[in-house]
Amino acid sequence: MGKLKVLVLGNGLLGSEIVKQTKWDYISRKRDGFDITNLETYSLLTSIEFGAIQHCKYDVILNCIANTDTYNKNRDVHWDVNYKGVSHLINFCNKWDVKLVHISTDYLYSNSDYKATENTVPVHCNNWYGYTKLLSDGLVQLMANNYLLCRCTHKEYPFLYDNAWVDQIGNFDYVDKIAELIIKMINKDLCGLYNVGTDVKTMYELSLRSKSVGKSFAPIHVPKNQSMDITKMTKSINDDKDE
Repeated sequence: MGKLKVLVLGNGLLGSEIVKQTKWDYISRKRDGFDITNLETYSLLTSIEFGAIQHCKYDVILNCIANTDTYNKNRDVHWDVNYKGVSHLINFCNKWDVKLVHISTDYLYSNSDYKATENTVPVHCNNWYGYTKLLSDGLVQLMANNYLLCRCTHKEYPFLYDNAWVDQIGNFDYVDKIAELIIKMINKDLCGLYNVGTDVKTMYELSLRSKSVGKSFAPIHVPKNQSMDITKMTKSINDDKDE
């Protein structure tokens, strides 16, 4: 297989880090006017060269666009970006025979089983963010012809706060580490649903990997257990039989 041509949608924390590590092309709302909810802007993802038929010049579209205002109670702002926009993107990728890599969240496992597997039933998070992300995950799995779905959480480096929660656990890590894993998965042409992350740790333990902070407890509405079983990802990344 030749070198994949990848387009990153979005230039937030994760999208910017992936572009930094790979130099892949990217398109964003701020720079290019792309709006995942507006079909008219999808023309930015295609091109016409030398008078030929319109086509998409990418093998993979990596969607890093999402409304991550987790506890915002406005249904529509989550619905439009996290669900309706993903529906548009699935249809686009199917039409142009492009693989969709969609970034989901380990938040879907909130208060679920310890080290949840991909087959664990995601627990309703009791907010529109979790609900719309869960819906879009199902839509990708049902409708996308070719996809990689990554459930993960990434944090800015160094840790942003002076205190960190000692009672929240998960496979979250700093953005450079999560980006590196996703890049490896794309380059290996992995398909399907994957839990993506590193070792299980508390948020406090993660914070100490970048600076010294104080200990604190998470608010009652914040999920305490976002742990996942990452065996599938680890084995797939380390499987060199196709290399």
